[in-house]
Amino acid sequence: MIVEEHNVVTLSYELRSGGPEGEIMEIMNVHYPFKFFCGGEQLLPAFEEQLRGLGEGDAFEFVLPPNLAYGEVDPEQILEVPRALFDEGDEASLENVLVEGNFIVLSDEEGEDFHGKIISWDEDQVKVDFNHAMAGKTLHFKGVVLNIRKATVDELIRKQVVEEDGVRGWDWGVN
Repeated sequence: MIVEEHNVVTLSYELRSGGPEGEIMEIMNVHYPFKFFCGGEQLLPAFEEQLRGLGEGDAFEFVLPPNLAYGEVDPEQILEVPRALFDEGDEASLENVLVEGNFIVLSDEEGEDFHGKIISWDEDQVKVDFNHAMAGKTLHFKGVVLNIRKATVDELIRKQVVEEDGVRGWDWGVN
């Protein structure tokens, strides 16, 4: 069996920024492997494409440049927002939120969430980067295909992995 559409694939891998000696960003090992439904449109298309055709036990190593991963950093996604939006708690709580590199979630009037990273702040404004956390990064993957199986009927309907004890992963609103 090979990695192809409608199969459930289990991988172990190491993800590094930039190249094989770069900063480790994520490790999915044999004790907690990464499982995905191939063709479920939940992963980077270039990631799935690099794995297609591999079989169980096959090793892989590839690089995804920013344009095939999460894109370049978009300067228009780095915004200054009023500090007053953060002043709802006491000063101690604010000190825990306003930390350079801290990830936050802000909601608009319609309740839509926007994830960002605090870059800097002053008395009036907070500069927040709303780009994807991996924007601008070259992603280096190295790993092994641990298992491949045909998707169950439920997985084909949901287009995601369903574990014996329930769904593992994201719920995209499919009932």
